[in-house]
Amino acid sequence: MSVAEKVRTGRPVAAREPRVADEHGRRIRGLELVWRYLLLLGVLALTVGPFLWQLSTSLKGPTEDIFSSPPTFLPEHPTLHNYERVAETIPVWDYALNSLKVAAANVVTNCVGSALAGYALARLRYRGRRAATLAFVLAMLVPVEGIVIAQFTTMRELGLNNTLVGVVLPGSVAAMNVLLMRNAFLNLPYEIEEAAFVDGANVWQRFWRIALPSVRGTLAVVAIFAFMGAWDDFLWPLIVLSDPSKFTLTIGLNYLHGTFANDERLVAAGTVIAVAPLIVLFACLQRYFFRGVGEGAVKG
Repeated sequence: MSVAEKVRTGRPVAAREPRVADEHGRRIRGLELVWRYLLLLGVLALTVGPFLWQLSTSLKGPTEDIFSSPPTFLPEHPTLHNYERVAETIPVWDYALNSLKVAAANVVTNCVGSALAGYALARLRYRGRRAATLAFVLAMLVPVEGIVIAQFTTMRELGLNNTLVGVVLPGSVAAMNVLLMRNAFLNLPYEIEEAAFVDGANVWQRFWRIALPSVRGTLAVVAIFAFMGAWDDFLWPLIVLSDPSKFTLTIGLNYLHGTFANDERLVAAGTVIAVAPLIVLFACLQRYFFRGVGEGAVKG
């Protein structure tokens, strides 16, 4: 007897139909979960696959075919000789040290400058605050290529051409990082700062002891973005630097493409050397990075 007939006759409806519906719902959710994981695996293959191929190429010897189809990711005879050849061809460690100096300075200036500017935009009351916020938003819309000539002229007038300071200065405080810090500070409850104000805390004390410890996740995000931007930058160091002894790693590795264009093993080894510090940095700060997405909440 169908459910409709049971309802018309007044007979009780068995509880089998809800169980069938629950099983059908679980089956649909299981299929959605499978498709979701398949999509994530596809994205993982597209993002990590090229790096794994470069890593595999850098470990292959001269007798192995690196253009086989399908590609082989596991070298038959792994070797580190390609990394030794990179160090013999260019002063890669000197270039890496220059890049590390630039990236570290960029991280410090962006963390300090963005935190101060973000706090001022989010928590302080003064005339022109909205105009200042709009200026930072508009600064993000200006392409770097459109202002690179003006930046180069400014560095030349300041006598900072062909110096690492000239490389750091234009990107010392990024507009995006300022807005990230502003949004993090905006999520903090005003009542906490008001209580600190009643207790006699001034602006610097409220910033240093209350606001800044609550946005450490966003500060880690700013540090990662600043380090990656400075470490991977190629155009601006290429324009402002002319002394080979001051080249950053991205410019120095360009010599591998020019002189050894057909030796993909050497280029792959240089690429891995350039990417390794970024992986280490993200591995150390990943928990702060993901926590920075919902920054600003106060426990208690």
